[in-house]
Amino acid sequence: MALTDEQVHALEKQAEAIRETIITMLVAAGSGHTAGPLGMADVFAAFYFHILKHDPANPDWEERDRLILSNGHICPVRYAAMAHAGYFPVEECLTLRKFGSRLQGHPERLRLPGLETTSGPLGEGLSQAAGIAYALRMDGKKNQVYVAMGDGEQNEGNVWEAVMWAGKQKLANLTAVIDRNNIQIDGMTEDVMPLESLRAKYEAFNWHVLEVNGNDIRAFIAAVDEANAIYEKPVVIIAHTIPGKGVPEIEFDYHWHGKPPTAEEGKRFLKEIRTMGGTVPHEYA
Repeated sequence: MALTDEQVHALEKQAEAIRETIITMLVAAGSGHTAGPLGMADVFAAFYFHILKHDPANPDWEERDRLILSNGHICPVRYAAMAHAGYFPVEECLTLRKFGSRLQGHPERLRLPGLETTSGPLGEGLSQAAGIAYALRMDGKKNQVYVAMGDGEQNEGNVWEAVMWAGKQKLANLTAVIDRNNIQIDGMTEDVMPLESLRAKYEAFNWHVLEVNGNDIRAFIAAVDEANAIYEKPVVIIAHTIPGKGVPEIEFDYHWHGKPPTAEEGKRFLKEIRTMGGTVPHEYA
């Protein structure tokens, strides 16, 4: 069933709230990644508030869909989305990267209910997701498995081992989402190590490929719906996103891949996000 305008607007508001929380938690932490989490806020709002079959009150529910975060450094967007979805209090986001916090700089499965894997070294998530998808299929389960990856992460050789294996196994219950934001820590992806044509590469390994504006929630959800209708092969959604989305002064600036805003920058960034329809958290009002 197609989304109504009211549903889309509600999801966009969730994405705005997620972006605000990302900025707030990064300022409190004094370290972390900014551009990628902001760019993926729409995707994670779509996952946690529409796409995923999940239960925050019962994170280990056997019938849940699985969402793997391979590029773990963008975890602020996942933490923020999970908090707003009810997995833990939003206020806990202010403990990001603090000693003893459940919200470490990369997700740790045993610290926080609702995480499927621990992620850190890039390139591992697709292998983990493919293994989970294969096991679920062996057990006759209908759960969907999703994995979010970075585009710079496609430089890792073990990604392509997983691509080959998942294509061979025809894992139709597996959908990968590549955050195609064109930046990585050292610069633009096509300068550091050209990736194109990503579509042709995945298609060569027997994947169904979709390309979409990852900052268009309606379009992204439609792509996931199509992915779930493909029954003979795994699917990759190349989601073209704007790094730093919502804060025009840092959009497409690779220098913000791995640095947080200062307190003053945080105030300014939150005001910019507010112009998109969000509300500024009290401590920055």
